[in-house]
Amino acid sequence: MDLQTITYIVVGLTFALYIGIAIWARAGSTSEFYAAGGQVHPVTNGMAIAADWMSAASFISMAGLISNLGYGGSLFLMGWTGGYVLLALLLAPYLRKFGKFTVPQFIGDRFYSKSAATIAVVCLLVASLTYIIGQMTGVGVAFSRFLGVSKETGIYVGMGIVFAYAVFGGMKGITYTQVAQYCVLILAYTIPAIFISMQLTGNPIPQLGLGSDLEGHSVSLLSKLDQVVTDLGFDRYTTQVPGSKLNMFMYTLSLMIGTAGLPHVIMRFFTVPTVKGARSSAGWALVFIAILYTTAPAVAAMAKTNLIRTISPGVVMQDTDPYAPDAAIKYDERPDWMKRWEATGLLQFEDKNNDGRIQYYNDKTANTAVQEKIEAAGWKGNELNVNADIIVLANPEIALLPNWVIALVAAGGLAAALSTAAGLLMAISSAVSHDLVKGVFMPAISEKGELLAGKIAMAVSIVVAGWLGLNPPGFAAGTVALAFGIAASSLFPAIMMGIFSKSMNKQGAMAGMLAGLLVTLFYVFAHKGLFFIKGTEYVGLIGGPNSFFGISPEAFGSVGAIINFTVAFIVHKMTAAPPEHIQHMVESVRVPRGAAAVSGAH
Repeated sequence: MDLQTITYIVVGLTFALYIGIAIWARAGSTSEFYAAGGQVHPVTNGMAIAADWMSAASFISMAGLISNLGYGGSLFLMGWTGGYVLLALLLAPYLRKFGKFTVPQFIGDRFYSKSAATIAVVCLLVASLTYIIGQMTGVGVAFSRFLGVSKETGIYVGMGIVFAYAVFGGMKGITYTQVAQYCVLILAYTIPAIFISMQLTGNPIPQLGLGSDLEGHSVSLLSKLDQVVTDLGFDRYTTQVPGSKLNMFMYTLSLMIGTAGLPHVIMRFFTVPTVKGARSSAGWALVFIAILYTTAPAVAAMAKTNLIRTISPGVVMQDTDPYAPDAAIKYDERPDWMKRWEATGLLQFEDKNNDGRIQYYNDKTANTAVQEKIEAAGWKGNELNVNADIIVLANPEIALLPNWVIALVAAGGLAAALSTAAGLLMAISSAVSHDLVKGVFMPAISEKGELLAGKIAMAVSIVVAGWLGLNPPGFAAGTVALAFGIAASSLFPAIMMGIFSKSMNKQGAMAGMLAGLLVTLFYVFAHKGLFFIKGTEYVGLIGGPNSFFGISPEAFGSVGAIINFTVAFIVHKMTAAPPEHIQHMVESVRVPRGAAAVSGAH
């Protein structure tokens, strides 16, 4: 059976599974729509959180980024997993004890202000809509490559599938669908990794294969990869850091606190019956996420090894000089997987020296020895551009794995994108229907009316998300990291101060959220969208790229968070303290159950 047919069957079966679960678990009340009735088991919730969290960025892009960046790509692993530690220790139990459905509702009640809740809704919408662009784009890419349809058609199909199980099922339907999606995506990620680890190192465990010797050689995979990439003019794979160390630190911090502030993840902790269950859910989520995140570095290194070996046969395995006249393959003899990915535009070849061969190297290297070899070979620049997003999806094809494995990867990529899209849409829907419609404009609305408003908001959100996927803004590249920066600079500080500072008042919280959000958005747009021409060069609105101490826009969320905290504390010192009952409420949220019995207090 050919690859196209197998892919249709595998993807079709997974879609049928998702819709079937949604029909079985459809929501019948606002409690089930917003929080799955609060009766989800912690293990089940942990698996759903993992699927909700591991988006197209984690499944499709992360290993590709690590493959391109080497050691520097570890900031994504450290930032995203570190954020879950923050969630488990500092946020999830207290928010669950507070007992509200949504983050804006928590902020509105804690800071005794509908205006604060409205600002939180705005922050949530900006972060979630920015994040969802990447998910819908990922759906389009996966569909266009594996199902032979246009990107636009793929997005329309994805919208329909999400509509079927999110609008009718709400959080209850999404929860159990995400459990199924986790099973699909984790199998799709690990099975090819096991195959490729066996091929390259003879070790079936990718995490161990990463440090093992190449099959038939006495040199480790990473040592050989270091040698090959430096021979091609790149930095050492195991030590290279993109940008400055300060930028890497701030980037990691931004991802970490952005994770802890993402509303669609925080909402999941309201679906368990107890505070203990919320903490347990976070622990189980870390276990389920770790399976993929510890596999990603191995997938990245092995994919880069296979890619170079495909383009320059013998360079990886037999120490052939990469600048020898016949070291690179002829373009006319390129493998089928390259032809298929060229059609997507994510892999591009330009024969700059007209020799008919594919030269792949770093033509901007500062290594003089490499530059001399390039000049001696008569090469005129790197001829192959490989988009980082294809590394995971193309990896099984590069390694010539069976068609059913390639089809499974397609289903996994779609599961990752759709599961996160559904979680984001749920956060957007609840913010609009529960926090704005019921909380601000129509407090007396019935439960039936609120449930209808939630479903309408969900449907409208899906249309908006689809439109953004079809018409991504000019700064769409890196939108996932930008979404984390927005959450880090606006929502995370407000939540932290709401839990741990009983003296923080509404004026300080609102001023902090607005300051953090606006400063971060200004820095992002100044780099990504607002440029003016000076002479013949494009100069950033604020003085060039990464002009604030070398910090990139994707890492600026941590600076925005510092500004948020600073502004909030300055304003709260200049304004009235919060009411006495609010201060008592904050203290009670932080006190564990049974504390009075232990201390002897009455």
